[in-house]
Order: sequence, then structure tokens, then C-alpha cells
Amino acid sequence: MKIGILKETKKGEKRVSISPKIAAQLIAKGFELIAEEGAGSDSSYKNSDYREVGVQTEERGVVFKEADILIKINPFDKDDLKLVNEGQILISQLFHKSDPELIREIAATKASAFSMDAIPRISRAQEMDVLSSQSNLAGYKAVIYGAYLMKKILPLMMTAAGTIKPARVLIYGIGVAGLQAIATAKRLGAIVRATDIRPETKEQAESLGAKFISVNGENNEQNSVYAKAASEDYARKQREAVNKSLFKSDLVITTAFVPGRKAPTLITTEQVEQMKNGAVIIDLAATEGGNCELSKLNKIVRHKGVKIVGTTIAPESVSYNASELFAKNVFNFIMHLTEGNQFKWDLEEEITDETLIVHKGEIRKT
Repeated sequence: MKIGILKETKKGEKRVSISPKIAAQLIAKGFELIAEEGAGSDSSYKNSDYREVGVQTEERGVVFKEADILIKINPFDKDDLKLVNEGQILISQLFHKSDPELIREIAATKASAFSMDAIPRISRAQEMDVLSSQSNLAGYKAVIYGAYLMKKILPLMMTAAGTIKPARVLIYGIGVAGLQAIATAKRLGAIVRATDIRPETKEQAESLGAKFISVNGENNEQNSVYAKAASEDYARKQREAVNKSLFKSDLVITTAFVPGRKAPTLITTEQVEQMKNGAVIIDLAATEGGNCELSKLNKIVRHKGVKIVGTTIAPESVSYNASELFAKNVFNFIMHLTEGNQFKWDLEEEITDETLIVHKGEIRKT
């Protein structure tokens, strides 16, 4: 089968779904690869890098025409779907729960479509989990970007002119991105606080050196991978418990989202107005509506001396590393789905069942 690597068209996207290194591994497994010219240019991969490992490079239309499998990171858009042929296999992040119209349009092409963001959170699927690999980088980058925007340094520093106190960092959401943000902020010398509605995350946060902010009241479901939407009463109690740390923080990073739903509002306009002048909020959930009431995707909002940065969980700014990790996830996913270079179509197997959203024109998941 021939795998087609498409150049991302989403504004601001710099990653590529398959790197030359992973392309070589797929070729070694017996696949043919064809890449759109310039597909990896924003990730520092030249066309010649792909050709050197045996990848054919062609114009976009040729890739759509010749490939059996079409791979990209972001959802296929209307222009993409005009070029998709019956029987082709699409692999990308589809976010099918929040965009049912896209799924209907894919089904109309009579193609099959797998959604990488629907990989189940089970042990044997970890090596395919793009949400985890990309969130890890996002958590790291959030701290670095926040430190750049701040007007003070993160670590304690003793000088002949006096001692500079360490900055205070507050992390909302102790998932993959939150844990990496905690670790990065601690390595840079900050005082770190963290909070999550899942009480079992307390030990994880504290193991990395953060102080966990507990909330009295109902508990979210124990050992759940994603936080579920909290009740209004619990959300109020969380705000009250966190406010003391929030108002003292120099950098706040929010990472909380609920799959298939708008991100919960964790920081209101009223709370922002009580924060320190010069404080920075990095809202990694902005693509799903944002954890801060004032967040706007891909914009820096300044309100009462506070900078609110609405960004996305995908770390386009470290596209080289992000592409390598995403590509490795894709490689493992394809190895799982195929045997002898042909798809097994084992619809009862959990990973296949959860990720196969459209099968030969029929919608399987909504």
C-alpha cells in the first residue's frame, strides 16, 4: 500500500505527520511513501531528506490520486475532501464528537477514516497516543513561553545587589501537559502550586515538587484519565480554594478540558482583575473555548495589567520534536492496524473500534 504524507494547511501549523526517519521505517516494513512537496519544510525537513530515504515527492493533487492511505495531523477540510477518492483510508485527528458535519462529509466520499485523537487511554495504546505525546511538549513550551512574557525571572537569585525571590507558578489540571509544566517550572526554580478536581493526581503533583491545592467537597471519579465536568458547587469551592495562590501567582498555566465538550471556565474576569499586575496566563485549552473567561485563541489579551495567552494544546512552535513524536505514534498505529501491509479491519478489537469513525462510507461513531 502507498502512504501519502500531506502538507498541513491549517493557519499557524508547522508540524508534519511523518518525518523522514519514520518514513524510512515504514518503507523498511514494505510500504511505499509519497509526500507532498514542502510537507516538512516548516519542521526543518527538506524534500531531499524524504527523497534520500526513498520517499517520492509530488504535487498535492498527485499525492491524493496515488495514495491508498492519506495522513495528516489536522482534520481533512472541504478542499481536501474534494480530492479524496472512494476506498481511500484517511488518518488524522478528526475530533468527531465536536464536528459531526465533517464526519458526514467524509462519509459522502465513501472513504474510511481513523481519528488519532480517539485512541483509547489503555496501556497497550500508549505508544500510539498523540494527545499525550503532543501535550507533553505543550506543557514544557507553556512554561518557556510564559517565562518569556513575564517581567521577572523564575528562579531564586542571590546577587551583590540583593536577593531576587523566585516566581510563583500555578498549574490548573494535572494531566500530561500539567505534569510537564510542573516539572519544567520546578527545574527553572519557581515555587509551584497545582490543582485538579481528581484527588488521585495529588501524589503525582507532589512527586514533582509542587504543592497540591485540595478542594473540600465531592470528589471526581477516582482514577479517571480525563477530568469530568464538575458541578457548579464544586467549581465554586475550587475557585475559593485556589484564589489565594492565583492572586499571588506570576505565571498561571491552564490545561483542563473535557473531551467532546467546551473547556470548563476556571478563571473568571473578576478573578483576573484581582491578580498581580504583570501576571501571565497561558491557556492551553483555548482551542476548546478556554479555561479563562477572557481567552481568545491565538491572541494575547491584556486586561487590568494581566496578559492572557489563548493557545492550542498542539505545540507547533517546537514542530521538529512534535513531528517526530507524532510520526512515531502514527507508525505504531499503522503497525497495529495492518498485517502484511494490508489493513486487518478487526472491528471488534478495541483500538480499531474506537478510532475507526467512518468505514467505507458508513459512519460508525458519533
